[in-house]
Amino acid sequence: MPTALCYYIWQERNNRLFHGFETTPRQLMHHVRIAEILVEKILRVQPNVRKLYLLVRAKDPESAKIRLQDEVIGKELFRVLREKMGENFESFISEKITPVAGDTSYENLGLIDDNLKEEMFKDVDIVINVAATTKFEERYDVALGVNTMGPSNVVNFAKKCVNIKLVIQVSTAYVCGEKGGLIPESPYSMGETLNDLPGLDIDIEKKLAEQLLSNLKSRELPEKAIRQIMKNFGRQRAKLYGWPNTYVFTKAMGEMLVGQTRGDLPVVIMRPTIVCSTYKEPFPGWVEGCRTIDSVAVNYGKGHLSIFLADRNSVFDLIPADMFVNSIIVAMKAHVNQPSMTIYQVGCSYRNPVTFSELHDFHYNYFTQHPWNNNEGSPVNVRKGLVLSNILIFQCILFLWIFLVGKVLNLANMMGSRSLQQVLINIDKKLNIAVKLVELYRPYLFFKGIFVDSNTEKLRITARENGLDEDMFNFDPMSINWKDFFINVHIPAIVKYLF
Repeated sequence: MPTALCYYIWQERNNRLFHGFETTPRQLMHHVRIAEILVEKILRVQPNVRKLYLLVRAKDPESAKIRLQDEVIGKELFRVLREKMGENFESFISEKITPVAGDTSYENLGLIDDNLKEEMFKDVDIVINVAATTKFEERYDVALGVNTMGPSNVVNFAKKCVNIKLVIQVSTAYVCGEKGGLIPESPYSMGETLNDLPGLDIDIEKKLAEQLLSNLKSRELPEKAIRQIMKNFGRQRAKLYGWPNTYVFTKAMGEMLVGQTRGDLPVVIMRPTIVCSTYKEPFPGWVEGCRTIDSVAVNYGKGHLSIFLADRNSVFDLIPADMFVNSIIVAMKAHVNQPSMTIYQVGCSYRNPVTFSELHDFHYNYFTQHPWNNNEGSPVNVRKGLVLSNILIFQCILFLWIFLVGKVLNLANMMGSRSLQQVLINIDKKLNIAVKLVELYRPYLFFKGIFVDSNTEKLRITARENGLDEDMFNFDPMSINWKDFFINVHIPAIVKYLF
């Protein structure tokens, strides 16, 4: 039996969801994974939903179907649903899901089929946009297209849907940049910047990116050079206005456009923190794509990383993927036909924080008891890493090591000592990994912000009072024992899927 929560949303069997996400090999899979888990959850717990239109970045409908099968439905994530449906699984999926070839970067989401477009305008009543490129240093033109203009295009598309009841935009809590203290669930006004520098104009940003790209192409530069210049330009524009990277800058501008263009359309902006593996559903420990803390865990477990730059007391704000999906579904029920815009920050730092020191201990304890076997079949012994909280000392040690290893490696080459060369090459590899990880995640290694989740807590309380099935739709971070979760669920999942 469906619960009152989902039944309320889809009880008439005539509601259709347009689930806006795009799959692309260049993504870090942060939001794509959320989309997959959300689709699986809806189909598993509310099979009476009439239809899900899933936007897939593809050149034509047939390519969209293939990508849907290969990159979504065919994954182990759908194992539980596949077992539940048995021989009816394929026909069930065909009946419930309509893959749509398109791209949120374009007007009308790039839909070419006018008949399909008109069908969606008549049928769709809830739109969920999780399309994103989550690379911290994406090309500026690409990030602007997906993360900034994409949400605006989605809202404008939703306005043309005659039965529209709600738009949910998935953003990120880190649109706050490197702010410290308590971070409220507040919207960004158009043109607002983190360093109070005036002059941020999204139209101008778009024109600057287009002009630079046109200029680079006219000079017939190699694609690799163009890509790097566009990445550098995005980083420069982000830092100019106070954001640490292109990703969070373009996501913040996306929020601004949603607020400006929505009119009286009901809108919910979901701001997850760092999304980790599933806590419970459809099974514990589903993870996909190597991001943030997972990339550190992989390199640490493989013995490539033994020195860290971080504040031991810094809080890492995490939320299991299925809990975040549950919060989306509950917010969906609460805000249908409510002509307002509400922001929900979904994480753990305000109510059940976990520190870097604790995470380090969890990983050390796990890999000490369950060492990873390398390609030669030998267990890799890890040791407690050296954690430095001073970036200058860290850089001095690191570059001194790199300098010494380089000198000794040159000497080994002259001597022709292959065994010594291999040892030094491995050390050099580890040092370069450390440098890259620090460069990528430095803004968050000393992050002092705590994400207030007052709206999210009110949503939890209201849902409980209205009979929420807390086992099926749990998104309370207080229910998580972080030590148990990491040692028995998350790290084993990383080893299984990412090593």
